[in-house]
Amino acid sequence: MTEAWTKSGWREKPRVQMPSYPDADALARTELQLAQYPPLVFAGEARALKARLAEAAAGRAFLLQGGDCAESFAEFNADIIRDTFKVLLQMAIVLTYGAKVPVVKVGRMAGQFAKPRSAPTEVVDGVEMPIYRGDIINGFDPDPAARVPDPARMLQAYTQAAASLNLLRAFSKGGFADIHRVHSWTLGFAGGENADRYRALSDRISDALDFMTAAGVNGDTAASMSEVDFYTSHEALLLEYEEALCRIDSTTGLPVAGSGHMLWIGDRTRQPDGAHVEFCRGVQNPIGLKCGPTMQADDLKRLIARLNPANEPGRLTLIARFGAGKVGAHLPRLIRAVRDEGAQVLWVCDPMHGNTIKSASGYKTRPFERVLAEVREFFALHAAEGTIPGGVHFEMTGKDVTECTGGLRALTDADLSGRYHTACDPRLNASQSLELAFLVAEELSNRRREMARAAR
Repeated sequence: MTEAWTKSGWREKPRVQMPSYPDADALARTELQLAQYPPLVFAGEARALKARLAEAAAGRAFLLQGGDCAESFAEFNADIIRDTFKVLLQMAIVLTYGAKVPVVKVGRMAGQFAKPRSAPTEVVDGVEMPIYRGDIINGFDPDPAARVPDPARMLQAYTQAAASLNLLRAFSKGGFADIHRVHSWTLGFAGGENADRYRALSDRISDALDFMTAAGVNGDTAASMSEVDFYTSHEALLLEYEEALCRIDSTTGLPVAGSGHMLWIGDRTRQPDGAHVEFCRGVQNPIGLKCGPTMQADDLKRLIARLNPANEPGRLTLIARFGAGKVGAHLPRLIRAVRDEGAQVLWVCDPMHGNTIKSASGYKTRPFERVLAEVREFFALHAAEGTIPGGVHFEMTGKDVTECTGGLRALTDADLSGRYHTACDPRLNASQSLELAFLVAEELSNRRREMARAAR
């Protein structure tokens, strides 16, 4: 790093999208208490993820990043964690089959409690009150008292994140993720074409595993298929929480964010001289950077220089989020800016955030066809530029919600009110998530065939 860095240095920088706590003493006590807690993740895990992301940037792996828009204190139980993890496993199997490369699995889980908002306040029934910013900051109920930022919520977020990580580690290493159980992951899954396609794929995988067993493939190979590596990520929005959980890696002597394996900087908080970039530039975790339509090439170059001055592979992931029909107007200039700098980055598509609309029924939604269109545009533009589309980033859930219209089940505006459970932004349900995985797998398979033809 070209400038000295401390974990509290962000406090001297301009800050946006962060709450003002009315009780400074209570905030200080909470930060001190959090600073004494163990980290939620460990430096070696973050380094391992960085190495996997470097493989994805080189086209030798593919990133699947997905999970809740904003984790809730009220909707927190083992079944929700299990079902989202199960759908991510299903999606990963589909993508692995199509891409023929390992899939890096990263959940928007165990830390995604805060959300940036378009306005600081809202009016409910004629009463103006602070906007809901996520359960780690204030309450969802439209009550002025509940909306006052409360630092004690950080302690509850930590406890929930620790419990979530404990269960995720058990699922990923304790046998649930064993590929020999690929059929069991369909239990409770809704019927229809997606389920039939998944079961057919499961049959082919099971046949291949039976052949491997008959051929005497065992030992380390068999053991490697009985568990998965699963990582967590969230937007580093509430910097008091992030600073309190920052630790020094005993192996390298360098600072590491202990709140999650991967942090990202949002499209609203990516000011090169702002507080969020200042904090993230100093920790050794992999860092994501959301790139929306307002991202300028010169700003991207400055951000690359600040966030990854050593040009370390796997350190920086650029998450493109433009909206269907807008990718061609923005992505090529950013790709060329990266090429001009000789920067090593991982390109990822977030087709969710640029495609949010307000439906005729009054609900925020994301039309599935727009989500799919942006994914296809992302792959097409990278093919034209000769660069690598290295991953996808979805807001999704294992629950059977009705928040995004479209998909094979053809959800309409009239269906949204049935099971609209999100506290913030609309999510893909399990069926839509798996459908999208099959469509992304087709894009990856087509790209693999094109590369093979070009190599001949």
